[in-house]
Amino acid sequence: MNTASTLETAAETRRSWAPMIGLFLAQVLMSFNVAALPISLGGMVEDFGVPPTSASTTIVVYGIAVAALVMTGAKLGQRIGWVLIFRIVVAVFAVSSLMMIFSQSIGWAIGGQVLAGASAAVIVPALVALIAENYRGSQQATAVGSLGSARAFSGISAFLIGGTLGTLVGWRPIFFVTLGLAVIVFALSFKLRSDRGNPNVRIDFVASVLIGSAIVLLTLGFNNLNGWGILIAEPGAPFSVLGLSPAPVLVVLGIVLGQAFFMWSRRRMRLGKVPLVDLGVLKEPTERAAIYAMFIIVAMEAAVNFTVPTYIQVVQGRTPFDTSLAMMPFNLTVFITATLIVRFYRRFSPRTIALFSFSLTTVALVWLAFVVTNNWETLPTILGLIVFGIGQGALVTLVFNVLVTAAPKELAGDVGSIRGTTQNLASAVGTAVMGALLVTILSLGFTQAVTDHEDLPAQLSEEVQLDEVNFISNDELRAKFAETSATPEQIDAAVTINEEQRLRTLKLGFLVLAGLSLIAALPASRLPRYRPEEIPDPSAASGSGA
Repeated sequence: MNTASTLETAAETRRSWAPMIGLFLAQVLMSFNVAALPISLGGMVEDFGVPPTSASTTIVVYGIAVAALVMTGAKLGQRIGWVLIFRIVVAVFAVSSLMMIFSQSIGWAIGGQVLAGASAAVIVPALVALIAENYRGSQQATAVGSLGSARAFSGISAFLIGGTLGTLVGWRPIFFVTLGLAVIVFALSFKLRSDRGNPNVRIDFVASVLIGSAIVLLTLGFNNLNGWGILIAEPGAPFSVLGLSPAPVLVVLGIVLGQAFFMWSRRRMRLGKVPLVDLGVLKEPTERAAIYAMFIIVAMEAAVNFTVPTYIQVVQGRTPFDTSLAMMPFNLTVFITATLIVRFYRRFSPRTIALFSFSLTTVALVWLAFVVTNNWETLPTILGLIVFGIGQGALVTLVFNVLVTAAPKELAGDVGSIRGTTQNLASAVGTAVMGALLVTILSLGFTQAVTDHEDLPAQLSEEVQLDEVNFISNDELRAKFAETSATPEQIDAAVTINEEQRLRTLKLGFLVLAGLSLIAALPASRLPRYRPEEIPDPSAASGSGA
């Protein structure tokens, strides 16, 4: 009997990796779509005859849809059943790809990305729930790690495949890739262990509106800090509040609605009602520390992914393909580390791994601040990106694993929704805050340097409006000064100053990120000290009814 029981348990814990291939490709599908959108902007601008700001709306609406609907998507999965709803939304994602391929106007493309974002809002928690349903123990840790590596893999493939197709054929064929991925994922979903769902699960629509509105306001606020103004309203702002930029106003309102969501959810839990998301998954300090750490990790990654491509494509005027080559050391390292880090879980605690990984990212960012030049192919720069990628890849997988391992299986969807909300919000905050910081440092530095330069007259500052100087190429800066009274010698001097200030700004940006990475040691120090085999069974703990 004991032998038979042991064999049955082994069969239960060791399952085929075939279902995980489908889940891995589902993560690739979402990440590839996100990475493909920036590559497609130029083609959409040309095809539809719209400004770049209109084309970039496709990126904004996708992110907003995911972040605003992911918690509601988790409850839909619990009610309908994860496998069934997973198949439905993958099919909807395929429809969104068809809309992108055959779109006749920018409105169709925006609509396609709204569908894609709404589908991803269900896929994100579904991946976590289905991993928890299909895998246990070390297999589950490996499966969770593969989601982190899938994001890095998608970034590499999207730039290489998308950049090649976009250059040689056009932007529409890029979405044949997402269509093909959706079809493959749908076919592989039939290998997943099925679940029935629970029709008794009710969706808290008040909480859904509160968190959805909060995420929309926060995302819009942070994303428009540059265009609308950090504090005082810029000319491009849609409106102002007594001269105040709407961006910080939206951020404050978003924070207020977010707090209202937590208050409402706690009240429902006290009354014994089912909340939109079970806050019990964050009841322990270690679990909250994992969320704080995840926010910092994703924000740092978004900041680097914004800074490097902006510098390469906008400042240096190079192609997306050049950008993918420059980011290849980082993305490849994240991909490999996110997959292999699970091998260390049996030897080191999450706290130890996290502190070591944040040390790596801090050292790498300080190193980059001192060695980075206008040439991204130098060995010191590549080495810095590799070390940063090692820390980043380890952290993304680790903190996610802490949350998944600590929660009972029935709350895996809630963990997935919290992960999706945190990652999307952190990505928006990291990109926007880094952009605003770099532009502010560059404007102040360039203005001061021009003012102090003995060969540049003071009136040039007023003619060019140096306080509004953004990251632009040398040719664009020359064009700006050509419209003024500046002589050719003065223009050359201004361009030289700007080159120096841009590089100085980039170095300071890396130092700021290093400081953020160092601060992250605080939440990292509160992560669990246990090893995976020492963790108590969360399903047993859930019976206490917290």
